[in-house]
Amino acid sequence: MKYSLKQIAVFDAIASEESVSAAARKLSMTQSAVSMSLSQLESLLGRLLFTRQGNRLVLSHWGHWLRPRARKLLQDAKQIEFGLHDQHLLSGKLGLGASQTVAEHLLPNLIAALDQHFPELRLSLTVENSVQVIQGLLSYEYDLGIIEGRCDDSRMMYLPWLEDHLVVIAGPHHPYYRSREVTPSQLQQAQWLMREPGAGTRRVFDTAVHGVIDTVNVWKEYCQVNVLKALVKQGGYLSALPWLDVEREVQSGELVVLPTPSLQLKRRLAFVWRQDAPENPLRDVVVNEAKRLAR
Repeated sequence: MKYSLKQIAVFDAIASEESVSAAARKLSMTQSAVSMSLSQLESLLGRLLFTRQGNRLVLSHWGHWLRPRARKLLQDAKQIEFGLHDQHLLSGKLGLGASQTVAEHLLPNLIAALDQHFPELRLSLTVENSVQVIQGLLSYEYDLGIIEGRCDDSRMMYLPWLEDHLVVIAGPHHPYYRSREVTPSQLQQAQWLMREPGAGTRRVFDTAVHGVIDTVNVWKEYCQVNVLKALVKQGGYLSALPWLDVEREVQSGELVVLPTPSLQLKRRLAFVWRQDAPENPLRDVVVNEAKRLAR
Protein backbone atom coordinates (compact mmCIF):
# COMPACT_ATOMS: atom_id res chain seq x y z
CA MET A 1 0.00 0.00 0.00
CA LYS A 2 1.48 3.33 -1.08
CA TYR A 3 -0.81 5.71 0.82
CA SER A 4 -0.14 6.65 4.43
CA LEU A 5 -2.33 7.15 7.49
CA LYS A 6 -1.25 10.78 7.45
CA GLN A 7 -2.72 11.21 3.95
CA ILE A 8 -5.94 9.52 5.11
CA ALA A 9 -6.08 11.85 8.13
CA VAL A 10 -5.62 14.86 5.84
CA PHE A 11 -8.44 13.63 3.58
CA ASP A 12 -10.75 13.15 6.60
CA ALA A 13 -9.95 16.60 8.00
CA ILE A 14 -10.66 18.31 4.67
CA ALA A 15 -13.92 16.36 4.39
CA SER A 16 -14.93 17.62 7.85
CA GLU A 17 -13.85 21.24 7.36
CA GLU A 18 -14.55 21.57 3.60
CA SER A 19 -11.42 23.72 3.45
CA VAL A 20 -7.68 23.08 3.10
CA SER A 21 -6.77 26.00 5.37
CA ALA A 22 -9.20 24.92 8.10
CA ALA A 23 -7.95 21.33 7.85
CA ALA A 24 -4.38 22.59 8.19
CA ARG A 25 -5.27 24.42 11.41
CA LYS A 26 -7.04 21.35 12.75
CA LEU A 27 -4.04 19.12 12.05
CA SER A 28 -1.41 21.73 13.04
CA MET A 29 0.13 21.49 9.57
CA THR A 30 0.97 24.09 6.96
CA GLN A 31 -1.57 24.69 4.21
CA SER A 32 0.95 23.69 1.54
CA ALA A 33 1.67 20.40 3.32
CA VAL A 34 -2.05 19.59 3.49
CA SER A 35 -2.52 20.43 -0.21
CA MET A 36 0.47 18.29 -1.17
CA SER A 37 -0.75 15.36 0.94
CA LEU A 38 -4.20 15.47 -0.68
CA SER A 39 -2.69 15.75 -4.15
CA GLN A 40 -0.45 12.73 -3.51
CA LEU A 41 -3.39 10.67 -2.22
CA GLU A 42 -5.56 11.51 -5.23
CA SER A 43 -2.65 10.68 -7.54
CA LEU A 44 -2.04 7.32 -5.84
CA LEU A 45 -5.74 6.38 -5.94
CA GLY A 46 -6.26 7.75 -9.45
CA ARG A 47 -9.45 9.54 -8.38
CA LEU A 48 -10.47 13.12 -7.55
CA LEU A 49 -11.84 13.04 -4.00
CA PHE A 50 -13.25 16.59 -3.89
CA THR A 51 -14.93 19.09 -6.16
CA ARG A 52 -14.80 22.83 -5.58
CA GLN A 53 -18.05 24.72 -4.94
CA GLY A 54 -17.19 28.38 -4.37
CA ASN A 55 -14.87 28.49 -1.37
CA ARG A 56 -15.80 24.96 -0.25
CA LEU A 57 -14.28 21.58 -1.08
CA VAL A 58 -17.12 19.06 -1.37
CA LEU A 59 -16.71 15.30 -1.46
CA SER A 60 -16.91 13.76 -4.93
CA HIS A 61 -18.60 10.41 -5.57
CA TRP A 62 -15.31 8.65 -4.81
CA GLY A 63 -14.79 10.84 -1.77
CA HIS A 64 -18.14 9.71 -0.35
CA TRP A 65 -17.12 6.11 -1.00
CA LEU A 66 -13.78 6.58 0.75
CA ARG A 67 -15.01 8.53 3.80
CA PRO A 68 -16.39 5.69 5.97
CA ARG A 69 -13.42 3.49 5.08
CA ALA A 70 -11.02 6.26 6.00
CA ARG A 71 -12.81 6.78 9.31
CA LYS A 72 -12.49 3.06 10.07
CA LEU A 73 -8.75 3.14 9.35
CA LEU A 74 -8.26 6.16 11.60
CA GLN A 75 -10.40 4.70 14.39
CA ASP A 76 -8.41 1.45 14.32
CA ALA A 77 -5.16 3.42 14.33
CA LYS A 78 -6.31 5.38 17.40
CA GLN A 79 -7.14 2.17 19.25
CA ILE A 80 -3.68 0.81 18.49
CA GLU A 81 -2.11 4.08 19.65
CA PHE A 82 -4.13 4.37 22.85
CA GLY A 83 -4.12 0.65 23.59
CA LEU A 84 -5.68 -0.86 26.69
CA HIS A 85 -4.32 0.00 30.14
CA ASP A 86 -6.00 -3.20 31.24
CA GLN A 87 -8.94 -5.20 30.00
CA HIS A 88 -11.43 -2.85 31.67
CA LEU A 89 -9.89 0.57 31.09
CA LEU A 90 -10.24 2.24 27.69
CA SER A 91 -8.70 5.48 26.51
CA GLY A 92 -9.88 7.91 23.87
CA LYS A 93 -12.48 10.46 22.86
CA LEU A 94 -16.05 9.75 21.78
CA GLY A 95 -18.33 12.36 20.21
CA LEU A 96 -21.91 12.06 21.51
CA GLY A 97 -24.95 13.92 20.19
CA ALA A 98 -28.05 13.78 22.40
CA SER A 99 -31.52 15.27 22.52
CA GLN A 100 -32.42 17.85 25.16
CA THR A 101 -34.44 15.70 27.56
CA VAL A 102 -31.86 12.93 27.53
CA ALA A 103 -28.99 15.35 28.13
CA GLU A 104 -30.69 17.11 31.06
CA HIS A 105 -32.20 14.16 32.91
CA LEU A 106 -30.40 10.93 31.98
CA LEU A 107 -26.86 11.71 30.88
CA PRO A 108 -25.54 13.17 34.17
CA ASN A 109 -25.81 9.76 35.89
CA LEU A 110 -24.36 8.00 32.86
CA ILE A 111 -21.40 10.38 32.57
CA ALA A 112 -20.71 10.09 36.32
CA ALA A 113 -20.65 6.29 36.06
CA LEU A 114 -18.36 6.41 33.03
CA ASP A 115 -16.00 8.82 34.81
CA GLN A 116 -15.81 6.41 37.73
CA HIS A 117 -15.23 3.21 35.77
CA PHE A 118 -13.47 4.55 32.65
CA PRO A 119 -11.59 7.70 33.68
CA GLU A 120 -9.56 7.78 30.45
CA LEU A 121 -12.69 7.95 28.29
CA ARG A 122 -13.36 11.51 27.14
CA LEU A 123 -17.00 12.05 26.21
CA SER A 124 -17.66 15.14 24.05
CA LEU A 125 -21.38 16.06 24.34
CA THR A 126 -23.47 18.21 21.99
CA VAL A 127 -27.19 18.80 22.67
CA GLU A 128 -29.45 19.04 19.59
CA ASN A 129 -32.86 17.78 18.50
CA SER A 130 -33.21 14.25 17.15
CA VAL A 131 -33.08 15.18 13.46
CA GLN A 132 -29.94 17.25 14.03
CA VAL A 133 -28.31 14.39 15.92
CA ILE A 134 -28.89 12.06 12.97
CA GLN A 135 -27.56 14.67 10.55
CA GLY A 136 -24.49 15.06 12.76
CA LEU A 137 -23.86 11.32 12.65
CA LEU A 138 -24.18 11.27 8.87
CA SER A 139 -21.69 14.14 8.57
CA TYR A 140 -19.26 12.40 10.98
CA GLU A 141 -19.59 15.04 13.72
CA TYR A 142 -20.53 12.35 16.28
CA ASP A 143 -19.64 8.73 16.88
CA LEU A 144 -22.86 7.98 18.76
CA GLY A 145 -26.28 9.57 19.15
CA ILE A 146 -29.20 9.30 21.57
CA ILE A 147 -32.56 10.31 20.12
CA GLU A 148 -36.22 10.42 21.11
CA GLY A 149 -38.64 8.34 19.04
CA ARG A 150 -38.04 6.41 15.83
CA CYS A 151 -35.31 6.54 13.24
CA ASP A 152 -36.35 5.37 9.78
CA ASP A 153 -33.04 6.16 8.04
CA SER A 154 -31.60 2.93 6.64
CA ARG A 155 -28.08 4.35 7.05
CA MET A 156 -28.47 4.23 10.84
CA MET A 157 -28.15 1.46 13.40
CA TYR A 158 -30.93 1.81 15.99
CA LEU A 159 -30.77 0.30 19.49
CA PRO A 160 -33.65 0.92 21.94
CA TRP A 161 -32.61 2.06 25.42
CA LEU A 162 -35.54 3.26 27.57
CA GLU A 163 -39.30 3.70 27.37
CA ASP A 164 -40.65 7.18 28.05
CA HIS A 165 -43.90 9.11 27.54
CA LEU A 166 -45.17 12.61 26.89
CA VAL A 167 -47.92 14.37 28.85
CA VAL A 168 -50.25 17.20 27.88
CA ILE A 169 -49.78 20.04 30.36
CA ALA A 170 -51.68 23.20 31.33
CA GLY A 171 -51.17 26.03 33.81
CA PRO A 172 -53.37 26.59 36.90
CA HIS A 173 -55.37 29.33 35.15
CA HIS A 174 -56.23 27.37 32.00
CA PRO A 175 -59.94 26.56 31.44
CA TYR A 176 -59.09 22.83 31.18
CA TYR A 177 -57.11 22.80 34.43
CA ARG A 178 -59.69 20.81 36.45
CA SER A 179 -61.06 18.71 33.58
CA ARG A 180 -61.55 15.01 34.31
CA GLU A 181 -61.08 14.26 30.61
CA VAL A 182 -60.05 16.50 27.73
CA THR A 183 -61.76 15.50 24.49
CA PRO A 184 -60.29 15.65 20.97
CA SER A 185 -62.64 18.56 20.25
CA GLN A 186 -61.25 20.51 23.21
CA LEU A 187 -57.69 19.72 22.16
CA GLN A 188 -58.42 21.02 18.68
CA GLN A 189 -59.82 24.31 20.05
CA ALA A 190 -56.82 24.94 22.32
CA GLN A 191 -53.78 27.08 21.56
CA TRP A 192 -50.59 25.02 21.63
CA LEU A 193 -46.97 25.84 22.31
CA MET A 194 -44.75 23.12 20.84
CA ARG A 195 -41.18 22.02 20.28
CA GLU A 196 -39.78 22.78 16.84
CA PRO A 197 -40.19 20.39 13.88
CA GLY A 198 -37.32 17.90 14.01
CA ALA A 199 -37.52 17.43 17.77
CA GLY A 200 -38.32 13.87 18.85
CA THR A 201 -40.97 15.22 21.23
CA ARG A 202 -42.75 16.98 18.36
CA ARG A 203 -42.62 13.90 16.16
CA VAL A 204 -44.23 11.72 18.84
CA PHE A 205 -46.98 14.29 19.40
CA ASP A 206 -47.70 14.72 15.67
CA THR A 207 -47.96 10.95 15.29
CA ALA A 208 -50.29 10.68 18.30
CA VAL A 209 -52.74 13.35 17.10
CA HIS A 210 -52.85 12.06 13.51
CA GLY A 211 -56.36 10.78 12.89
CA VAL A 212 -57.58 12.07 16.27
CA ILE A 213 -57.41 15.85 15.76
CA ASP A 214 -57.95 17.38 12.33
CA THR A 215 -55.97 20.55 12.98
CA VAL A 216 -53.66 21.47 15.86
CA ASN A 217 -53.54 25.20 16.52
CA VAL A 218 -49.79 25.57 17.07
CA TRP A 219 -49.45 29.16 18.26
CA LYS A 220 -45.66 29.21 18.61
CA GLU A 221 -42.69 26.84 18.49
CA TYR A 222 -39.60 26.95 20.71
CA CYS A 223 -36.46 24.84 21.00
CA GLN A 224 -36.16 25.48 24.73
CA VAL A 225 -38.27 23.35 27.07
CA ASN A 226 -37.97 25.92 29.89
CA VAL A 227 -39.51 28.60 27.66
CA LEU A 228 -42.46 26.33 26.86
CA LYS A 229 -43.07 25.53 30.53
CA ALA A 230 -42.84 29.17 31.60
CA LEU A 231 -45.40 30.25 29.00
CA VAL A 232 -47.80 27.40 29.78
CA LYS A 233 -47.72 28.42 33.45
CA GLN A 234 -49.22 31.78 32.41
CA GLY A 235 -52.48 29.98 31.69
CA GLY A 236 -53.40 30.49 28.05
CA TYR A 237 -51.72 27.54 26.32
CA LEU A 238 -51.29 23.78 26.27
CA SER A 239 -48.14 21.88 25.46
CA ALA A 240 -46.98 18.27 25.20
CA LEU A 241 -43.64 17.53 26.85
CA PRO A 242 -41.79 14.54 28.29
CA TRP A 243 -42.78 13.63 31.83
CA LEU A 244 -39.13 13.88 32.85
CA ASP A 245 -39.16 17.57 31.88
CA VAL A 246 -42.28 18.54 33.85
CA GLU A 247 -42.31 16.20 36.85
CA ARG A 248 -41.02 18.82 39.31
CA GLU A 249 -43.52 21.50 38.23
CA VAL A 250 -46.43 19.04 38.35
CA GLN A 251 -45.51 17.96 41.88
CA SER A 252 -45.31 21.60 42.99
CA GLY A 253 -48.69 22.46 41.43
CA GLU A 254 -47.29 24.93 38.89
CA LEU A 255 -48.48 22.68 36.05
CA VAL A 256 -51.09 19.97 35.74
CA VAL A 257 -51.15 16.89 33.51
CA LEU A 258 -54.41 16.80 31.58
CA PRO A 259 -56.17 13.44 31.10
CA THR A 260 -56.13 12.79 27.34
CA PRO A 261 -57.10 9.11 26.85
CA SER A 262 -57.53 9.65 23.10
CA LEU A 263 -53.78 10.24 22.66
CA GLN A 264 -51.10 7.54 22.80
CA LEU A 265 -47.99 9.45 23.86
CA LYS A 266 -45.50 6.69 24.66
CA ARG A 267 -42.10 6.89 23.04
CA ARG A 268 -38.72 5.22 23.01
CA LEU A 269 -35.26 6.62 23.68
CA ALA A 270 -32.61 4.94 21.58
CA PHE A 271 -28.94 4.88 20.61
CA VAL A 272 -28.10 5.46 16.94
CA TRP A 273 -24.89 5.31 14.94
CA ARG A 274 -23.88 4.97 11.32
CA GLN A 275 -24.54 1.59 9.73
CA ASP A 276 -21.11 1.66 8.10
CA ALA A 277 -19.25 2.80 11.24
CA PRO A 278 -16.34 0.57 12.30
CA GLU A 279 -16.37 -1.40 15.52
CA ASN A 280 -15.74 1.02 18.37
CA PRO A 281 -14.95 -0.20 21.91
CA LEU A 282 -15.62 3.28 23.30
CA ARG A 283 -19.11 3.31 21.80
CA ASP A 284 -19.74 -0.18 23.20
CA VAL A 285 -18.67 0.95 26.69
CA VAL A 286 -21.12 3.87 26.68
CA VAL A 287 -24.02 1.77 25.39
CA ASN A 288 -23.38 -1.11 27.82
CA GLU A 289 -23.03 1.22 30.81
CA ALA A 290 -26.29 2.97 29.87
CA LYS A 291 -28.09 -0.36 29.63
CA ARG A 292 -26.66 -1.42 33.00
CA LEU A 293 -27.95 1.78 34.64
CA ALA A 294 -31.37 1.25 33.06
CA ARG A 295 -31.63 -2.15 34.66
